[in-house]
Amino acid sequence: MVSPSSSSLTEPQLFRDRLSRVAEAARHADVDALLVAPGSDLRYLLGIDSGSFERLTALVVPSAPGQRPALVTPKLEEPGFASLDTTALGLDLVTWIDGESPYDLVVELVNRAGAPARLAVGDSMTAQHVLGLRASAPDAEQVLAGAVIRQIRMRKSPEEIEALAEAGAAIDRVHARMAEWLRPGRSEAEVGADIAAAIVAEGHTAAEFVIVGSGPNGASPHHELSDRVIQPGDVVVVDIGGPTPAGYNSDCTRTYAVGEPADADVREVYAVLERAQRAAVDAVRPGVTAESVDAAAREVITAAGYGEFFVHRTGHGIGLDVHEEPYIVGGNGDVLEPGTTFSVEPGIYFPGRWGARIEDIVAVTGTGVRRLNTRPRALTVLPT
Repeated sequence: MVSPSSSSLTEPQLFRDRLSRVAEAARHADVDALLVAPGSDLRYLLGIDSGSFERLTALVVPSAPGQRPALVTPKLEEPGFASLDTTALGLDLVTWIDGESPYDLVVELVNRAGAPARLAVGDSMTAQHVLGLRASAPDAEQVLAGAVIRQIRMRKSPEEIEALAEAGAAIDRVHARMAEWLRPGRSEAEVGADIAAAIVAEGHTAAEFVIVGSGPNGASPHHELSDRVIQPGDVVVVDIGGPTPAGYNSDCTRTYAVGEPADADVREVYAVLERAQRAAVDAVRPGVTAESVDAAAREVITAAGYGEFFVHRTGHGIGLDVHEEPYIVGGNGDVLEPGTTFSVEPGIYFPGRWGARIEDIVAVTGTGVRRLNTRPRALTVLPT
């Protein structure tokens, strides 16, 4: 069954409005056209998934008023876009065949309003296509399209936030089942396989990532699953997530102890981490900067004497990508606005010993913050 938030995110008018908004943003950025490659930006603008191959597929969004956007694709790929309602989207589907230059075709489409001076190419466009476009428009400056699109994508609609809330609830249900799998005598890989299956069973289309960092492996924030066997007393970092059918992602970390922690300092340090995560979430409200949220978490951890063991940013934006703007890190002066969604995930890591992280996805509201993950954040001690 398609949820209300999922169905409202597939309406043609939604994508038509987004195309109009990015064209206007391109005008304000003095860009003649956006050239969007397959990836999350294309899904955001047209609601379609498409692979990027050696043959160019690109969405051309001219900034000149009255010019229609066009999806340029190889003729042989045209059947894959049969479900695209070009009339409702106000979009042209333009095809090319082998032996023709798709780059010249793109430039011709933009040239309707005069020779392009600045073209914004998609952040994920391959160098092969970027250089091909440069050869066809040698006098045009190339800039990144992400800089134009990011401000629109960063501020989520109510429907997008509900889709992220549904993803958060789905991943919370997986964390609620952790005692089924996480116990002594099992390897990280075995536990990870069970978690991956549960992520899909609880409503995701795939398990995008599964981190099970047990004992000393928990001190590596992006630890890969290994054959290490979980021991009684281990502290285990479990960071999991993936996309839902609506395309929006979950990402949530909880830290577990398999029986009473073997290291005497675990509870004291973990209490600091809880305070840091709570301080960062409490700092979120409209008008504050991304770096101020990072500072709120970092100040608590540093004051407790563990600053050198907090080795990454406090968070990242999330939506159609697991990692997107804004990044919650020192030096990022982006002002948070209602609708901005991101993770808050401070961590403390002792190399060779153990580590811990607490991560929730939050949304900036009109007056404050909404947590999209609701599982308890205290150290969860599982039976052995």
